Amino acid sequence: MTTPSHSGNRHDAVVIGAGPNGLAAAIALAEAGRSVLVLEAADTIGGGCRSAELTLPGFLHDVCSAIHPLAASSPFFRTLPLESYGLSWVHPPVALAHPLDDGTAALLMQSVDDTAATLGEDGRAWQRLFEPLVSDFDILAAQLLGPFRIPRQPVALARFGLPALW
Repeated sequence: MTTPSHSGNRHDAVVIGAGPNGLAAAIALAEAGRSVLVLEAADTIGGGCRSAELTLPGFLHDVCSAIHPLAASSPFFRTLPLESYGLSWVHPPVALAHPLDDGTAALLMQSVDDTAATLGEDGRAWQRLFEPLVSDFDILAAQLLGPFRIPRQPVALARFGLPALW
């Protein structure tokens, strides 16, 4: 489909939104030889996957979402030279924190064990829920982020999905 742009030029495709998925679509279309116009309403690209200094200089906040393991392990994004354009994945010791009313905070650490250690009596339940997901992450990511097909690792996918039924 060809759509006129604001300047009167015609494009093979118009992508609405310059978040990770919109940019991935635009790149794939451009690599296939299509002319592409990307429209973004925000002042910066990146959609929910961007950071900004919102409070203090040098202190970055995730503007929308936090931690991006699926973007970092995306088969599509791994094919792109994003680092040569300035992308730098940050892996802080505490991936995110959620402040609680009593002045404490729930912390998501880099490992299931470290996170569980901060959760007191709920730590063991956290481990039981997330350990299978983390231990099979590479298998799950390949299955969930790749082309749709019959799973090569159905047991790993079932272990991931079964807890959602309870």
